[in-house]
Amino acid sequence: MRKTIAILLAVIGTWAPVSPARGEPAIRVAATLSSFADLVKQIGGDRVEVSTIAPPRFNPHFIEPRPSDVLKVKKADLLVHGGLDLEAWRGPLLDAAGNPDLFPGGKGELDLSRGIPLLEVPDRQLSRLDGDIHLFGNPHYWTSPENGRIMARAIAGKLSEIDPTHAEEYRKRLADFLTRLDGKIAEWKQLSSSVRGKEVIGYHNEWPYLMEFVGVKLEQFLEPKPGIPPSPKHLGFLENYMKERGIKVIIQPTYFPKSSSEVLARRTGATVVILCQSVKELPEASDYIAFVDYNVRQLVRALEGK
Repeated sequence: MRKTIAILLAVIGTWAPVSPARGEPAIRVAATLSSFADLVKQIGGDRVEVSTIAPPRFNPHFIEPRPSDVLKVKKADLLVHGGLDLEAWRGPLLDAAGNPDLFPGGKGELDLSRGIPLLEVPDRQLSRLDGDIHLFGNPHYWTSPENGRIMARAIAGKLSEIDPTHAEEYRKRLADFLTRLDGKIAEWKQLSSSVRGKEVIGYHNEWPYLMEFVGVKLEQFLEPKPGIPPSPKHLGFLENYMKERGIKVIIQPTYFPKSSSEVLARRTGATVVILCQSVKELPEASDYIAFVDYNVRQLVRALEGK
């Protein structure tokens, strides 16, 4: 792989993407996730050229970057990532790309977790016996639109820092985006008011921020421990748990197998609901606002028995 990367780097030469609308060099942005890439595009408009590393229909924890991803990062002016321990593959990718500006603390690095009120921050020493527990708190914070506000502001600030000449344009696009997002947040709050206090079952613990936003409980998962596949014994426990509490909804993203969820649904009369962890994971989640809208509406419909 190293030889392939070396050849590609030699062939690529210098690359400066041009904004088609203005004929000016664009800020080259590499975003680890499609959700982050969309937010950058929302704020940056045609001032940015954005590429995504992790495909939206794959578990973001377990991506294997390709040589083309190394090139994206090598040529990028800005790397936008989730921070914490979301992307364990980010460090090796940065090492391979060798772009010092994008290393932690570099002028071209933006960690979107900064300023986010994190949930599930461990209050004790963890070990591998706990499964794949996140050391710094749950990193799936972008699923809450209230954190979308924080991320959008951080992106606007970073773009303005890199490109101060067009800072006013970034501020305007930020204001426009926040106006649209705030309007939808009020709509989603009203929509979800009918299901507050209800409970669902998840496959993996990646929804606490969305559940906090809509007021729905999520305390049990098909994985007996994070990263451990469902077992017959644990499915038996969940069957009893769901029947005792009248739980009728199981949620999961596209990239986990549905077989265990469907078995549990048949036993309990529940519905398996596919939500999106990432923008463009499904066609309905075409941008950040559409992504949240799809998730909230799917969840509310299922909990209302529709």
